[in-house]
Amino acid sequence: MCSLGVFPAPVTAAQTLFERNNELLSALHPGEHSQACDLPSPQFTRDTLKGHSRPESSSRSVFLDQRDTLWMRSAGAWRDAGLYGLLDEITNSAEEVPRFLAVGSACVLALLRWASSFHGSLFPHLTLSSDEMVAEFSQMLDWSDSALRSFAWHPHTDKFAVALLDDSIKIYKSNSSPTPTLKHRCQRSVCALQWKPLCGSALAVACQSCLLIWHVDPASLSTRPSSGCAQVLSHPGHSPITSIAWSPTGSLLVSASPVDTSMMVWDVAAESAVPLQRVGGGGVTYLSWSPDGSRLLAATPSALFRVWETRMWTCERWPCLKGSCQSACWSPDGGCLLLSMQGERVIYALTFSDLTGINNTYSSPVTACQLLLILKGFSSLSALLNISVGGEVCSLSWDPRGERLAVLLKGRADNHPSVIAVFKTRSSPVFELLPCGFVMGEAGAEPRFMQFHPHFQHGALLTVCWSDGRISHVPFYFSSAGLLGGDSPQQALASNTTNPSSNKLYTEQIS
Repeated sequence: MCSLGVFPAPVTAAQTLFERNNELLSALHPGEHSQACDLPSPQFTRDTLKGHSRPESSSRSVFLDQRDTLWMRSAGAWRDAGLYGLLDEITNSAEEVPRFLAVGSACVLALLRWASSFHGSLFPHLTLSSDEMVAEFSQMLDWSDSALRSFAWHPHTDKFAVALLDDSIKIYKSNSSPTPTLKHRCQRSVCALQWKPLCGSALAVACQSCLLIWHVDPASLSTRPSSGCAQVLSHPGHSPITSIAWSPTGSLLVSASPVDTSMMVWDVAAESAVPLQRVGGGGVTYLSWSPDGSRLLAATPSALFRVWETRMWTCERWPCLKGSCQSACWSPDGGCLLLSMQGERVIYALTFSDLTGINNTYSSPVTACQLLLILKGFSSLSALLNISVGGEVCSLSWDPRGERLAVLLKGRADNHPSVIAVFKTRSSPVFELLPCGFVMGEAGAEPRFMQFHPHFQHGALLTVCWSDGRISHVPFYFSSAGLLGGDSPQQALASNTTNPSSNKLYTEQIS
């Protein structure tokens, strides 16, 4: 339905700076030599960031051996590994418990392991280690090899948080010199970050074994907040956590784990959670709350996703697609949901009516999730630009005004790099897509993650995390009066003389 061949040719020799007059400009253009917005653009390298080389328990050897009581060890095993840990501890402490209890624990543990292996044959992701599972379902492309692990803009201020390879989190703010660094002993294998809405200080962190809620005073000049500023939230069997989502009002926080079929809805103030469990799917991998707060997307590792309505907390199953849901984004009004599936070069659209609840505008579940866009790749015909673009859709990001859609396409080889394709969009009265261009980095750098600024005043601002550990910001300057600054699509196409190959409008009606 849409070939990337109609896009302007990608510029690989220099990074994309900004959009102006409906054209993406790079540093090759005369007079364009620096980034066009005043925001922090840090860069991190793997050489300067060292991961944890030894487990936390390796320091115990320097202390005198003092064996805890069976009750204390059992409580710790239950806290760390749930029922499996408790049964394993009892089985390994046969000399301290009655024989029937040790034998019974061993038999139950063997039965659970057999059931787990059978379950793992149905859901192969359960055979992965915790780090492998986080890398598989993280929104950061190539999470294991990246110096940057996660990124999140604050919803109300020019402030962002970035998680690094060494399990630290740095917070940057426009026109502010102190850069707080957050570290905690439980902060391992960070997979997702999200700031609490309507609050200037709370940051949720999805970790390997728990959920951390940092409370960092915006007025504080401390560069190393104490670990006492963090709440530790955990639930047996709910780890690793790969996705989190605050409700738009900040009253609830939802967390997801690929090994747990329950989503946890947290009341952070009370440090309590209510599980929302449904049979099927093998776990929950990705969460996305609609901007109006009425719906919540929950993706699973299998070919199934659910959309919850948050008034009565009922859900609809969507098992009709081939692969698992990789990424998703909502329209600003919450009436349209765009989805990408693992291993596919396709974007799907799911629309909702204005009726109370989750009733969609389609009567048939087969045709309700509509195929919106097929991104066919293309190879450059220039001998000087031997490059191919196009591939699996790994990530989607829609700007808060609903006028720019960024699509991260996964590469495969040196001459087939990962790129970000940007579309001009309009959702009313019909859904319209117009090719805008490719966002490219410096020579050899490929995008790993992207997110639009939540309240950029002059159009849209796309923040990109690159493979070389750099964070850059690409502004898109346009008026919000229409698809192209108030012009009709026909007028826009007539005025676009710099890239004749891009003069094709792709319109899909969702009705």
